[in-house]
This record gives sequence, structure tokens and C-alpha cells, in this order.
Amino acid sequence: MGEQFINLTDSNLEKEHLCCAIADKKHQAGVDVKRQWMKERIAEGHIFRKLDAKGKVFIEYAPLETAWVPVKGDNYLYIYCLWVSGSFKGKGYAKSLLEYCIHDAKERGKAGVCILSSKKKKPFLSDKKFLLKYGFEVADTAGDDYELLALSFDGSKPGFSESAKKMKIDSKDLTIYYGLQCPYISNCVDQVQEYCKENNIPLNLIAVDSLEKAKTLPCVFNNWAVFYNGVYETNHLLNETFLKKKFQLFG
Repeated sequence: MGEQFINLTDSNLEKEHLCCAIADKKHQAGVDVKRQWMKERIAEGHIFRKLDAKGKVFIEYAPLETAWVPVKGDNYLYIYCLWVSGSFKGKGYAKSLLEYCIHDAKERGKAGVCILSSKKKKPFLSDKKFLLKYGFEVADTAGDDYELLALSFDGSKPGFSESAKKMKIDSKDLTIYYGLQCPYISNCVDQVQEYCKENNIPLNLIAVDSLEKAKTLPCVFNNWAVFYNGVYETNHLLNETFLKKKFQLFG
């Protein structure tokens, strides 16, 4: 393939687009938040690698010790997101991005690479079947569906934190844990707040704004985690339409 990939750095972060939210005005506030979040992460070894084109083709990963997820392990890389969409599918880009990450892990002397997935395909999570082709195996599970997949180089395995396996909280209200990493979240928070206010629905919004909070969450977490009646429901980003259709909670 003649296409080129680039990594975002301190020097190009401001001018390069974040391809998970290209030219969508309602998400620009979230893009600004993500840029600031990434500025603080790059020095920790955080990688955002994307196709040098106007499209959603990228991988984002970080050392597990500084990854904002409730996963524990020694000397692993954690993949937050591997995304190839639209007309870019079927061209080998996902393969190239994943192989770059695996090679990077080996070059850094890491013990392996891990990623959140699920038994059956879920929104915003990488396809388990694709990962298994590269030797990833199930290292741990949480709830009925979620799996931590790992490609181990030395036989060691990462795992979910004990808190993440609870998948329950004490509050019965609609409760959403949300992160600062995904540019779509800012707009979703606004929509959920407005809808719940208009319909007198009790809502708890909990910002995951530190590594410590992220490592001790009561569920698997991919920047967004929704609870209702004390039980984890979904990682699907919510808006008014989705709330009405999916949950039918609020009449």
C-alpha cells in the first residue's frame, strides 16, 4: 500500500485532525478536550497512529500502567481503540495498524499487548475474531459478555481489577461514568443531561478525570459506562433517541 501513516506528537497534535470526529461541528468541543487530554499523555508513551488521509483509520494505545482503564498487569501495552470505517475497510489498514502496535510492543521490551473485547460484537469494541487471528487469547472476563484479550510474549497475563468485575453499583438511578478521551462524549453528556432534566429523571454523571479513578471503576470501561437499577447496562454512547429506543425506561 502506498498510503502513509503518521503518529500524533506534541509538534503536530494541534494541526492534525482526530479522525474519530472529522468535521462534525457538534463534537468540536469534545475534540478540544481530547487534544488537551492527549497532550498530557504523550509523554507517558501514549500513541495515536492514523492514516494520513481524511478518514476514520487509526489505532490508539498506551502502556497499561498509565492506561485509563480498570485493568492491571505488568509491562503490557493496552489498545484503547482500533478503528477502520466506511470505504477504508477491506484494504488491510487494520492489519497494518495492529501489526505496528505489536512490533512497537516488542521493540519496547513489553510483555505483550491487551485489549477489551466481547464474546459477541459490541459497539466501539474491536472484533474478537480479528484479534484471535493474531494469537490473542482470553486473559480475563467480566460480566456475561466482556473479555480482556491478550497477546502475551512471555506467558504472563493481565487482568481486570477486582472492582471492575463487580459490574454493579449501589445507586438505582441512571448513572454514567464518562471519560475525557473520546471526542463524542461531550455532546452525549449534554444530550443526556437535557433529556433527563426535561423528563425529571434522576441522573448521576461521574467524570473519570484521573488515572486513579479509572483504575478503580466498578465495571469494564471504554470511556463510557451506563448503569441503571444498580446494574451495568451498556458502553453504547447515549442520546435522546437511544434512551427512548434501547431502554424504554422513561415512558
